[in-house]
Formats: sequence, structure tokens, C-alpha cells
Amino acid sequence: MWQVLSSAWALLLGMGMLMIGNGLQGTLLGVRGDIEGFSTLQMSFVMSAYFVGFLGGSRLAPEMIRRVGHVRVFAALASFISAVMILYPAITNPVAWMLGRVVIGFCFSGVYVTAESWLNNASDNANRGKALSLYMIVQMVGIVSAQALMLVGDPSGYETFVIASVVVSVSFAPILLSISPTPAFDRTKPMSLRQLMDASPLGCVGMFLLGGVFSAQFGMSAVYAASAGLSLTQISIFVATFYVGAVVMQYPLGWMSDRMDRRILILFGAAVAGAAAIGAMILGTDFNFLLIAAFLIGGMTNPLYSLLIAHTNDYLDYDDMPAASGGLVFINGLGAVAGPLITGWMMGDSVFGAPGFFLFMAVLLLLLAVYAGYRTTQRPAIPTDETGIMSPMAPTGSPVVVEFAQEYAIETDIEEQEAAAEAS
Repeated sequence: MWQVLSSAWALLLGMGMLMIGNGLQGTLLGVRGDIEGFSTLQMSFVMSAYFVGFLGGSRLAPEMIRRVGHVRVFAALASFISAVMILYPAITNPVAWMLGRVVIGFCFSGVYVTAESWLNNASDNANRGKALSLYMIVQMVGIVSAQALMLVGDPSGYETFVIASVVVSVSFAPILLSISPTPAFDRTKPMSLRQLMDASPLGCVGMFLLGGVFSAQFGMSAVYAASAGLSLTQISIFVATFYVGAVVMQYPLGWMSDRMDRRILILFGAAVAGAAAIGAMILGTDFNFLLIAAFLIGGMTNPLYSLLIAHTNDYLDYDDMPAASGGLVFINGLGAVAGPLITGWMMGDSVFGAPGFFLFMAVLLLLLAVYAGYRTTQRPAIPTDETGIMSPMAPTGSPVVVEFAQEYAIETDIEEQEAAAEAS
């Protein structure tokens, strides 16, 4: 662990600050939109725009990096992120915010591709698992810390937007000044979506449904909290609780996934999160229950991302695992684009109101649980001693970190097989 910290501390510090800025601007816009009188439908378009940009960036950023290099792409995208964050309070118009969110999503996607390439380059076979774990923890801690900054300034003014812009601007200093050398960037030839669906129907369907759930959490949780009349302090705590649950539950579920049929664990996690969402929809006036529900939903759904990727890998050859990473992230991104739009419609006063936020997630999660149960009847379970490991990942990353995690899973699986062969 210390070896990882000594070689990649600047990168991890910079990524943590980036996540603070990204987490802060998402929550801040949800609160400011309520202050400005934007409807939940308008805010759903604003929040969905981020995932449109992110999806586009994940496809175009690799080509940009190959043409002009990591450092130039990193610095250029950072400038756009900082500029858009300053412009949000200056142009309080939902259309302008939507366009800004497209730019922000595109830029953050490119930044993640660049930084995660550096992280992969800074690790080796011996410490790759620890690097992944640290990176996931840094991401979640950054988003949780961002919620505390919501209380520093008045969301109806400029101060908090300036803080978000400054944090993002400063985050690039340790990365650009300390990371050397620049890593090579070779994009893996992607696997077709048809091939991916044939290999793992549950992985593909699950990633699509989970994209909608995660984008609702990341994009619409603050919008829901403001619509429900929570105070600024309560909004910060509520949003942070989703990610606290993700950090706490990632490793217990990961441990279980390597020791049982992963389809059963997917069913269990989705059912628990779905039940918590239904409970919150009914008992949402009790703030303490809201926090319990947020903890369970975040604690179950975020690890499901890693679990679905591990489940998909169980049905792929080693050579196909890296190629599948882009397809899985793309499917997840499609669900993420649709998530806020449907959530915003369901939260409309003429539909379900604020509880529509939880109803949307409950429907997707229970669909996932039912489909996972159905898939258990379609083919036998793979013996646990023949499955790969589950690498911890957060849904905020790019295809690079998914491929990075799959490389680690392959290496670990090969080492375990060699050790077993020697023992026998």
C-alpha cells in the first residue's frame, strides 16, 4: 500500500480533488435550480446532459490523447471545466446549464481517461489491486467531502461555485507537475455489443438498468432533496450517505461474490436496494429513514457495478476481457443518459411528485432482481473455484479503469491457477 502511495500520491490527491469539484457541482446545481424555480423536468434535462457529454467523451478522448498527448488534453479540459463552473451562477438558465453540463461531462470523461491511464502506468502486477482499491476509495471520499463544502457558502450566490472551480483548477497541479513519464496509450479493439450480449445477458441488462439507478443517485438526489423540502444541511448529509454506503459495502459484497453464485448475490443486492427505495417512497417524511434507505441503496448498487463486470468476465476468455470494458461502460452510459430524464418526469407534480425519485430506482432494481433470478434458470452456475475475482470499481470511472481492473483480475486468476497447479 505504501508503495502505491509513494508512486502515485500526486495522482490520487489530484483525482480526489477532482471528485470533490465534480460532486460539489452536481449537488450545488440541484439546490440552486430549486432556488431559481426550475421544474424537476427542466433539472432532469440539465442532469442528463452530463451523462451525454460523459458518454461522448469516453469515445472521443482516446483519439484526442493519441493526437496531441496526455498533458495537452489534460490541461485543455481542465480549463473548460473551471470556466463552466464559474459561468453557472452568471447564466441561470436551464438551457445554458444543460449545455454547460454537456461540456462538463465531456471534459471530466477525458480527464478520467487521462488520469486513469497514468494510474495504470504507475502500478505493476504486485500492487495493481491496491491501486484500484485506493482509487475507488479516493473517488468516494472526494464525493462525500464535497457535500460538506455545500455548507461553506450560500448556494444562491457565487461563493460555492467559485470553490468548486478553484478545487478543480488546483487539482491538476500535483498531477501535471509530478507524474512522469507520460504513459503510452493504446486503445483496445472493442467487442461488439451483440457478442457481449451473447456472452452475458445479465451483465448487459444489469449494466443498463444500473446506469439509470446510478445517474438518478448522482444527478437527481439533490433535486429530490430540495423538492422534498430538506434543509441545506440535510441535503448534504442525504447525498453523502449514498456514497458512504458504497464505501462500506464494497468489500463485504466483494468477499461474498468470490464465494457464491454471483447471480444470487446480484439478485439479493438489487432486491435489498429496491425494497429500501420502496420504503423511502412510503416513509420519506422521516429523515432518519431516508438516510437508512440512502445507505442501503448506495451500499448495494455501487458494488453491483463491479459485481456485474466480474460476472461478465466469468463467461469471457482472457483475451476478450479488456475488449469488453468499453462495451460495458457504453451500455451503462446509455442507461445513465435516460435515468435523470425519466426520474424528472416521474417527479413532476402531475405524476408522482418527489417520491417518484425513489419509485424510479425501485422499479429498475426490482427488474434487475427478477431478471437475475430468471438467468439462474437458463444455465448452470460456474463453480466458484473457476470464477475470477471481483475488483472494486466505482461507476464514476471511464473504460480505462474498467480495463485496468480486468487486467488485474486476469493476472490474479493466472497466478492462482499456477499456485494451485504447483500445490497439486
